[in-house]
Amino acid sequence: MAVPKVPPLSAVGQLAEVLDSPEIAALVSELEATRWTGRPGYPIRSMVGMALAKSIYAVPTWTRLVALVTEHPALRAAISGGTPVPSVYACYRFTAKLRVYGDMLTGCIDRVTAGLAAQLPEYGRNVAIDGSDMPAYANGQRYRYNHGPERETFSDPDASWGHRSAVSTRKGGGFYGYKIDAMVCTATDLPIAWNVRTASEAEQAHALALIDTAKTRGFDVETCAMDKGYDARHIYEGCEDRDVRPIIPLINTVGVKRGDHKTPTCEHGAWTFAGADYKRKATKWRCPTGECVPASVWIKAERMFPLIPRETPRWTALYRRRAAVEREFGRLKNDWALSPLRVRGLDRVRLHADLTILAKLACKLSQVRAIPLAA
Repeated sequence: MAVPKVPPLSAVGQLAEVLDSPEIAALVSELEATRWTGRPGYPIRSMVGMALAKSIYAVPTWTRLVALVTEHPALRAAISGGTPVPSVYACYRFTAKLRVYGDMLTGCIDRVTAGLAAQLPEYGRNVAIDGSDMPAYANGQRYRYNHGPERETFSDPDASWGHRSAVSTRKGGGFYGYKIDAMVCTATDLPIAWNVRTASEAEQAHALALIDTAKTRGFDVETCAMDKGYDARHIYEGCEDRDVRPIIPLINTVGVKRGDHKTPTCEHGAWTFAGADYKRKATKWRCPTGECVPASVWIKAERMFPLIPRETPRWTALYRRRAAVEREFGRLKNDWALSPLRVRGLDRVRLHADLTILAKLACKLSQVRAIPLAA
């Protein structure tokens, strides 16, 4: 029988540190400024603490979280202090407020990622991008029952049918719901930028937007590893326009079958890679013996011949690190309650993903800030 994960006792102290951090405190102050009429209600700090605790303790619903905080004296003191524990309905109202003031939450995420970049120099230099499935909290079947009438309305109209790959615990195929696209640092396994979309949309349409988000947040992305699903000319050109080197394996297209991607050859053998000029966007290839005239040629960088050639050990090492994004999806889903979904609608699912990843990044920031003090 599977045993559910129980957060360590230090989770309470970590949550208190996160709530006292300047990045989260700034979010609390901004949200408090929006209160201008009506009764005071629960403290904003308590509501933010509930939102973060939901992910830290991997609780899927507000009902279970409120019950946990009520029965947990230390957690109750960290979140609400001497005030009453926020009710389930207050939590729902607070999420509605966060959807209205989404720019404040985005600003908080920007501050947390900037704090991590200051503490971790390798954060955001070499990244990986991929998408992962998020099955909807709804039934997407077309018919109400076998050979029955068609369903006229759906409980989650924003969700759609998409395809997911097989993993060790399930086979691949169609699913109804959403997908999350994420950019993850391959050195730290931490998310940098992400987006939630309906499952039927193509993943290629969101890759360059993630790079733009990372650039906006101040990250100097050097390389970006992606799987074959992103092997398209506009992806290569978009990455190079943003001064990012794409690390993508080739799909077995007609040109690849013809051998257009192979290195130049001569009577002395296959030519060797002799460097790349990032300013002129070209790679240099040299005759293995140097007897040919000319002894070297420049090839313009494009899909078949990227600036980091696929034949080099560096390309192989960078692509192997692409597994970082897969690991991070697993941690977010299993350890931070990114799934299963218990909300419907694209806006609500996006907010759920933002709060989940914010909780993880904020906890990591408080952890790395405490390391010099412990030393």
